[in-house]
Amino acid sequence: MATATQSAPIEKFGQGAEIEVNKIFRQLIKFGGSDLHMQVGKPPILRIKGTLRELQMDPIDKITMENLLYSMMDERNMKTFHETGGADFAHIVDYEGEPWRFRVNLFIQMGVPGMVSRKVERFIPDFAGLNLPPVMESLCKFDQGMVLLAGVTGSGKSTTIASMLNWMNEHYRKHILTIEDPIEFVYTPDKCLINQREVGMDVRTFELAMKHAVRQDPDVMLVGEMRDRETFETAVHAAETGHLVFGTIHASTAPSTIGRILDLFPQDMHKALRSSMAFNMRGIVAQKLLPTIREDPKRVPIVEIMTFNPTVRKLLLDDEDEKLSSAMRIGKDEGMQQFNDSLLYFINNEFISRAAAFEVSPNVEELKMMIKGIDVKGAAIL
Repeated sequence: MATATQSAPIEKFGQGAEIEVNKIFRQLIKFGGSDLHMQVGKPPILRIKGTLRELQMDPIDKITMENLLYSMMDERNMKTFHETGGADFAHIVDYEGEPWRFRVNLFIQMGVPGMVSRKVERFIPDFAGLNLPPVMESLCKFDQGMVLLAGVTGSGKSTTIASMLNWMNEHYRKHILTIEDPIEFVYTPDKCLINQREVGMDVRTFELAMKHAVRQDPDVMLVGEMRDRETFETAVHAAETGHLVFGTIHASTAPSTIGRILDLFPQDMHKALRSSMAFNMRGIVAQKLLPTIREDPKRVPIVEIMTFNPTVRKLLLDDEDEKLSSAMRIGKDEGMQQFNDSLLYFINNEFISRAAAFEVSPNVEELKMMIKGIDVKGAAIL
């Protein structure tokens, strides 16, 4: 944070307690930012093209911060905030006559309130608009199973899933049920029937929402983040019983997602869990966002995709996760790709600089060979 706050300030637009919180949100929209950070003792900070930049205004003191942030919460969220030290909810701000939606997290740090808020884009872009590979479409065509989006916070997982669900909305007559905390993208029904439930507002807990879901005849379910054992068990059970389930998980790569899931469970359950994943997982998409050298788009998703073909399933069942990367390299004809494949595409199409690509590449030397046109073969895995 210290380094980021040294960036040049953006604009001076008010002083201390006179500023209402929605005015700060409007600055985020105006400058095309993605996130708003508010911390006692600092001015508001915007994330623009991946970089943190201060608004030019006075630092916000504790009392002013409480007035700004508490005004956003209803009675339910205020109770949750004081009981648990945090609250998640959606907040809507009018900007030039149009409503803009934000995903808000309020929290206590060092005894004082703070906030991080993510702007939810008003329109759900399609795969081409997000510069996602065509294989994403095939992951939407399953009748049953599980598709996971992996990545760190702020890597665009929610946007990618929204694009996938909206593709289904445009092409199939199905019932899509989302269970979210909070609701981010609001879908406009096209061919699909869509119900969106927000934990806390529409249903008390995620567990209750999933219990209700089996009586609500969904074809497709979005179950949000796989945070714990209970969430994953519930989601995989839904996949096993004939639903197509989408979810997100914090993992850095597609192969490492397997280990991340296993870590949620005791060792004696791993064999059965591997079997369940091998036969129910349809694909894992790992994603990170990278700033571009263009004015538009400002960032592009660098993705790797692991689909569950017979080779991947066998490696998973045989506890040979270290060979999954090689299986992905060999499986390019089936739509699989690694981060370097994605980086190469964006370099060749002049979206990103080579320097930026080398910073995030998991194998810089391999990427350099690929840029030179040297074919990188997969090692023998069986």
